Amino acid sequence: MEFSNSYELLKELKKKNLLKNRPKFWWPGYGTFEVVLGAVLTQNTKWENVEKALQQLKVKSEKLKVEEIASYDPVYLAELIKPAGFYNQKSKRLIALSRNILRDFGDFETFKENVDREWLLNQKGIGFETADSILCYACGRDVMVVDAYTRRLLKKHGYEFESYDEMREWCERGIEENWDKLKEDYGTSFNLCYARFHGKIVEFMKKR
Repeated sequence: MEFSNSYELLKELKKKNLLKNRPKFWWPGYGTFEVVLGAVLTQNTKWENVEKALQQLKVKSEKLKVEEIASYDPVYLAELIKPAGFYNQKSKRLIALSRNILRDFGDFETFKENVDREWLLNQKGIGFETADSILCYACGRDVMVVDAYTRRLLKKHGYEFESYDEMREWCERGIEENWDKLKEDYGTSFNLCYARFHGKIVEFMKKR
């Protein structure tokens, strides 16, 4: 696979039909508070463990509402999310994040419409990747998420970056510079390109 920018990389990945059996925008529960939970739970663990934790949460809270998580006792929530690891720490952070969402935005829908990256990065335990995952997959923003899979893929092809934001900017630049071509490639249904781009990278690298 050869590419000189992120647009060419996306085109190469698109040929492989990597998202055939995945949700439209790749991340399960796209546009819901479940994404926020998953983005925090997946820190330092495998997604399979996150799915187990989310399943246990769903037994107690079918809709996984921010109001419910905000009301939980940390010890109780820690027990529910135990499969995801670092459960005591993640429990406290999820409760604090949920309460801050309600305090500053009132409800999850208002949060989705108005939250920005700066607010997210000011929350304890939220780093660049987690913040961008929430913006992209929970809030529906066209923001590129870059992770260890992205770094490994790009490094294999001779691209190395000093920071997370530098790598993200490289991924976004090639897309933005070729936006008209992308619209032709995808047709009128083209939207939320970065959600699918990140998903393609992860699915491609999981097999390597």
